[in-house]
Amino acid sequence: MKARQGKFGGFALSLLVIALAHAAYAAEDAAMLDDVVVTGTREAQKKSEVAATVGKVSGEQMRAAKAAHPSQIMGRVPGVWVNVTGGEGHQTAIRQPLTTAPVYAYLEDGIPVRSTGFFNHNALYEVNMPQSGGVEVTKGPGSALYGSDAIGGVVNVLSRRPPAAAEAEASGELGSFGWKRLLVSGGNAFGDNAVRADLNLTKTDGWRDATGYTRNSGTVRWDRVLGDDATLKVLATFSQIDQQTAGSSAILLADYLNNPTINYTPISLRKVNAMRLSAAYEKETKSTLLSITPFVRDDGMDLLANWSLGYDPTIYNTNNQSFGVLAKYRMDFEPYRTRLIVGMDFDHSPGGRSEDSILVTKAGPIYTSYALGNRIYDYKVTYQGVSPYVHGEMSPTDALRLTGGLRYDDMSYDFRNNLPAAAIRGTGTGTKWYGQSASTQTNYTHLSPKLGATYAFNDRLNGFATYNHSFRAPSEGQLFRPAATTTALQAQQIAAGNLMLKPIKVDSYEAGLRGKFVAGISYEASLYSMTKRDDILTQKDPLTNAPVSTNGGRTLHRGVELGVSAPIADTLKLDVAFSYAKHSYDSWVTNNANFTGKEMALAPRVIANTRLSYTPGFLHGGNFAAEAVSLGSYWMDDANTTKYGGHDLLNLSASYHFDGEIELFAKVNNLTDRRFAESTNATTGYAPGSPRTFYLGIQNVWK
Repeated sequence: MKARQGKFGGFALSLLVIALAHAAYAAEDAAMLDDVVVTGTREAQKKSEVAATVGKVSGEQMRAAKAAHPSQIMGRVPGVWVNVTGGEGHQTAIRQPLTTAPVYAYLEDGIPVRSTGFFNHNALYEVNMPQSGGVEVTKGPGSALYGSDAIGGVVNVLSRRPPAAAEAEASGELGSFGWKRLLVSGGNAFGDNAVRADLNLTKTDGWRDATGYTRNSGTVRWDRVLGDDATLKVLATFSQIDQQTAGSSAILLADYLNNPTINYTPISLRKVNAMRLSAAYEKETKSTLLSITPFVRDDGMDLLANWSLGYDPTIYNTNNQSFGVLAKYRMDFEPYRTRLIVGMDFDHSPGGRSEDSILVTKAGPIYTSYALGNRIYDYKVTYQGVSPYVHGEMSPTDALRLTGGLRYDDMSYDFRNNLPAAAIRGTGTGTKWYGQSASTQTNYTHLSPKLGATYAFNDRLNGFATYNHSFRAPSEGQLFRPAATTTALQAQQIAAGNLMLKPIKVDSYEAGLRGKFVAGISYEASLYSMTKRDDILTQKDPLTNAPVSTNGGRTLHRGVELGVSAPIADTLKLDVAFSYAKHSYDSWVTNNANFTGKEMALAPRVIANTRLSYTPGFLHGGNFAAEAVSLGSYWMDDANTTKYGGHDLLNLSASYHFDGEIELFAKVNNLTDRRFAESTNATTGYAPGSPRTFYLGIQNVWK
């Protein structure tokens, strides 16, 4: 405990030294910290008045990066690790270990990409990120404006605005392992209307055996001015993804070192169809804002999962349709520059699952074929959430800004089992049994408060402190899809236990500083401590190898994050994103293990991204860039017996602008061809990351 206090005390002292240094220095040309973000209150506000750590990648940075996967851009935000699970699939670590659990809220223009009940950890592949208007990451529990799932952070992808005049752009890329991508975008403004349309066509063979995928995504945004004080924004998006899912499936150490292209699960597959449509109406006066945003979603997925072939081979379809409304009313009034926001979120999401067991055939370690077995799950479930909230801000002094909020979530599941009664009691298939609940309803309610403050020490430095409470309700899969076991009785016991799962609760404390030096160096530093209670732990039963979910004890998540952007010279710039964190079990005892005092698996203490860019005049607006990606060591199991040593990768990129708007660009990722793992597991092995990879492309813009 003393060592931990020393580390955090040293960081706090560093923050104080920075604050005093800034307070003692005042330059006549000092500029306000006027970066604008929208995620905190669902509308534009100065970052300097947001009591939270918000990382931002602008639309210009997104398009300049030419990222082939979210993992190639999200690491520029301090404390964010996004890996590759296959195709454009991913897992995420933001103030949490790398996980597939629903502990993040993924949004597009403030609207959840999926409903709480039907969370998908691959949510970013359902968003057209390469052609977006940027992304904001609010780290830690979401504000009172966001409910269940917003524990580790809120990831809000912003749509790109339509142009003010006619323009079009097209980008074509080729790369290693059959990589091909075409990005087309264009739009125009006419009268009170402006429109932009984007199209993303991607195809690759994958660098490992049988790991190819195709992606077709599109976005259409229509903005309309309604009189002098109102606007309408209509956004329609779709994504179709067809992939073999074993892109980063684990293999044994010998194959990882000597034959990493091998794929034990070439029969695995994933087919995704996702569509969203929203219409955001805003009416703003000098002191009020009314915002009403109805939306619809339609998601479907066919999946033969690679990770469960060894213990529970199945193929299934999930579907989810949603109708919802985000509504809020904001009032500004004196004294103290007071702001009050009241609102309500409504989400009605019916969905379902049909799942069949499969009989698999293997040749050595490789699964070569499968045949359909019994129908083991067939149900409909409707998630519904009604969530009123209130958010307030005031400034007792010019320098001090206080914020507070409270959200009430009323969430329910209406489950309807389509299997006959005998099957519900236990469906047998070989040595496996599946138990399900009869048709039932379940309900969760929760209050989530937040308190925060920002303080402007001077024009170049401000600080913040905040307390947030958040929660996460179990998803439909955790509640109504119990895992396979060896007897009908065990199956029913697991099914009954799932229905008893409680929400996870989280309390988070955070403080930070953000500022800018005269030389143009800007930074943001933060310190956080978060405690999770009643976490849902999924472990494998020692007798059946079946996953069993229970509410466990407490976990602690503590860390520091630092982001720095420094123009070294007129043509040279350094950007650093660094975090140091420790994720541990504070009290965690199950029926077959005691992890109390252990560090959590897949939780590196160090995550860092360092980028040096050089923009000489002879490139006519292009640049050279070198990026170092560092991931510290971490435990491969919760018992802390096996460790992955971490890795360091080097990426290079270059671009050149010809006369006019033609750009030639090239990239090479993992320049040194380093063998590294996207994720690891002490039992199943290593999921290898891609080797040295080249990309070459050309882009043209017409205006």
